[in-house]
Amino acid sequence: MFEDLISDALIPLAGGDVDTPCATADPELWFAQSPADVEFAKALCATCPAVQLCLAGAKKRQEPWGVWGGELFERGVVVPRKRPRGRPRKNAA
Repeated sequence: MFEDLISDALIPLAGGDVDTPCATADPELWFAQSPADVEFAKALCATCPAVQLCLAGAKKRQEPWGVWGGELFERGVVVPRKRPRGRPRKNAA
């Protein structure tokens, strides 16, 4: 499922001839639950020659979630980072 989403999005952008990190890495990395995995996926995107095209395409398609063009989408909005599961810690006053 994830492989189809990624390949369908990048083939028109990269012409199918560009070696992109998302084509060679584990497809689930781009939709990871772990904040560390999401940051790793974003770092891999930074090395991609199609990063700007990928991000523009994701915004145009209104991708609901995942890492696209080096940015994390949640509910169709770009967010700076993935929050870990659970409640945030209370700061000691």
